[in-house]
Amino acid sequence: MWRESQSWSRTCEAAPVTIRRLPALDPAIREAITHPLAEASTAKSFAFAPRFLALGLDRDGMIDGGLIAQLYWDWMYVEILAVPERLRGQGLGRELLERAENIARAEGCCGAWVDTYSFQSPGFYERLGYRPFGRLPFYPGTEERIFLAKPLDEEAE
Repeated sequence: MWRESQSWSRTCEAAPVTIRRLPALDPAIREAITHPLAEASTAKSFAFAPRFLALGLDRDGMIDGGLIAQLYWDWMYVEILAVPERLRGQGLGRELLERAENIARAEGCCGAWVDTYSFQSPGFYERLGYRPFGRLPFYPGTEERIFLAKPLDEEAE
């Protein structure tokens, strides 16, 4: 906002800022939104530069479920772990998560975290060494959103 004490003229003032809902979140828009975070964290020596990790369940060249994660600040965040109902019980979820943990470990991550829901799979993650560190009650309804973490460095396990 222009003020009398500023030495530049009103013609140099930036366009007014408005807030609008975006119809989609493509990579360029995501970059534009997260860029201020990257600048601020880089100034504090914590560059926000997530590396994405995707592992797909491949059946005859068609992806049918898998894992999507982000690696940044020495941690892996598991965004999505999805195994179709018809493929469950074969150890594919465990294999996806263990493979992602191995990749994260090789890339220098010291831990992994994930969020799930009380009606989904907290027991699955706990059986694989993840421990709850937070809960969001009534999300959704009477259920909970549960945040779990696991150390990946051998000494911490």
